[in-house]
Amino acid sequence: MDEVWSAVIWGLIPTIVVAGLFAFVIRSILRMDRTERKLYAQVEAEERSKRGLPPRDETAGRSAKR
Repeated sequence: MDEVWSAVIWGLIPTIVVAGLFAFVIRSILRMDRTERKLYAQVEAEERSKRGLPPRDETAGRSAKR
């Protein structure tokens, strides 16, 4: 019976490792995208202020259901 549980554990380890790596990569991509969007908005705000334009309307283009 110990051989069965040993085989089950060795069979699950690769799946768990791959799932962990997948979650790490997806989390990193989402965090990178969020950071990039924040920096882009900051640069855009600086450029708008340099040109004397009003701040960007954050609600423009969004649906009213949110």
